[in-house]
Amino acid sequence: MPSPGRIAGADFGLGERLRFRTGDSPTSGFRGFVISLVVADPTVADSFLLPAIEAGATVLKPAKKSFWGYGGVVQAPDGAIWKVASSSKKPTGAPERKVDDLVLLLGVDDVAATKEFYMTHGFTVAKSFGRKYVEFESAPNSINADSIKLALYGRRVAAKDAGVQPDGSGSHRLVIGGDAGELTDPDGFAWATAPRSLLA
Repeated sequence: MPSPGRIAGADFGLGERLRFRTGDSPTSGFRGFVISLVVADPTVADSFLLPAIEAGATVLKPAKKSFWGYGGVVQAPDGAIWKVASSSKKPTGAPERKVDDLVLLLGVDDVAATKEFYMTHGFTVAKSFGRKYVEFESAPNSINADSIKLALYGRRVAAKDAGVQPDGSGSHRLVIGGDAGELTDPDGFAWATAPRSLLA
């Protein structure tokens, strides 16, 4: 089996923004998060998805056009779920393999409660659609334009969007690095002091 994070580190070219380590904590089913790459157009999306599939990723949702744009979902050999999407349905001439936004989407039990938790820890809401979806601005105190954005979905909706069943138990096998300090949110996602990095 490829080393943990290979799909991301080698094929998605995000090694500077993510760090990976082997995790052996018991886990099964949906681990409650999706890493989303927002890109310019379908050609750029395919430039990430096709090499990942060739390297061993499992297709959860084949890349295709939809009402909102174009995208697909794959699962890396280490179990992490990756979504690559664009709001554009047609090529724009944008350079391949360039990520416009990197978003960590957490599937949570209570979007409103988790939103409130993060707000009390210094996060600022950028977008909010009631109890359905919340997206925060870059992590508190971050000065890096390439920082990872945090977003919240209901767990069942997040799983459906990723093409998996919502059931899961055990460890998330994820530690989120940021400037917010050491904390654990209501759904058990742990944060560590590691600016501008995501550890999985």
